[in-house]
Amino acid sequence: MGDVTPEMPQRLLSYLSPGAPALLLTAGADGYPSSAYTWALALGPKLVRFAVDREGTAFANIQRSGLAGLHIIGPNDLAFLVKGTTRKLKDKIAAAPTELMLYEMKVIGARDQSFPGVTANPFTYEWPADHREAMLKMEQAVFAEMRETG
Repeated sequence: MGDVTPEMPQRLLSYLSPGAPALLLTAGADGYPSSAYTWALALGPKLVRFAVDREGTAFANIQRSGLAGLHIIGPNDLAFLVKGTTRKLKDKIAAAPTELMLYEMKVIGARDQSFPGVTANPFTYEWPADHREAMLKMEQAVFAEMRETG
């Protein structure tokens, strides 16, 4: 495990630049943690965009505190927790099939959470075979919209 760095290291940035699945972490009004599946895309070492479900608890939690974390698990023992302050960029990601909003996080810290001798499987979305092609196309459209908004 590494120390907290003030920005995302190059290895994480390279993985997140094209877009990847992540877990969005927030704190509820009761102080307990909450997690939600999301997509994340890095625009630089201090800036990452992610989707937030309008109907989920993460939206209420982010509205209240303006804070969030992203847990990213990728190939080759890549495991990071990224935290920061957030702001809403867009009320609706048009390419998404559900009511997802686009948020941006100013990174205040990234922590390498890999553990020597332990390999975590990358966090991925596996679509049903009969929907796989359409869902992968939609996912790429979401990433393109996340990148181009601004």
